[in-house]
Amino acid sequence: MAIFSHKRHHWAYVWIPIVGAFIWFGTLWAMLITWLATGRPHYVSMAANQHVPFISDIAADILKPLFITSCTITAISFILDLIIERYLRHSGRLMPNMRTRERVFSSLAILGSLIGGAGLILLSIFDTRRHKTLHDSFLLVFIVGVALSAIFTVVEFRWIYKDFQYAPLLKRSYWMKAIIAGILIILACAFAGTEFKVVNVGGIFEWIIAMGFTFYLLTFYYDLRQSKGVHRGELSADRLNSNNRRYRMRQVA
Repeated sequence: MAIFSHKRHHWAYVWIPIVGAFIWFGTLWAMLITWLATGRPHYVSMAANQHVPFISDIAADILKPLFITSCTITAISFILDLIIERYLRHSGRLMPNMRTRERVFSSLAILGSLIGGAGLILLSIFDTRRHKTLHDSFLLVFIVGVALSAIFTVVEFRWIYKDFQYAPLLKRSYWMKAIIAGILIILACAFAGTEFKVVNVGGIFEWIIAMGFTFYLLTFYYDLRQSKGVHRGELSADRLNSNNRRYRMRQVA
């Protein structure tokens, strides 16, 4: 007997991006509030002229166990979001990949999430106070991995939407991801340019990017929820091909 009824089978996985986003966002606020509540201390890992701590400065102190736990949960959630979405497209519960190129970009997005997730976990373990070089390296791995994953996902969604322009939810998913990912990548470039030269500005950029990553995670809740009430194979490529051809014929007529 199934745990969830057909109309509620999506409950088995839609909670994953919510939990990941909640844990990540809650941890960031817990760290920020702790820093403010303790009188805005100047941590050992901070530069002499630095007044805005990086997330890693706070995370290298007494909240390190919390940060490691949060980063691990967030990384696993991010990876699972992409794997589950790939499975749902393959099983016909979400709009399918109609061409090999879309499946390739979906797989590359998952690979990017694995790289970024590994970087996130490792940067939390090798903190900036005790292992600065390693920490900075894993931070770069995290940023590049997530950025590549986001770019591959947006490109995949763009190509899927070109095949199913009659699907407004898909269009919304594409634009949400494209806008959020685009903003975060631009901010990441700004962060890279100020992290070592204008540390206080760099610190502000890092907090904004980290908070914004929460919203990117939540876009996967919107994606996965679209499988609500959809039977396995209902949105298979073969079944939709005929509908898609009829739609294009109407557009031409």
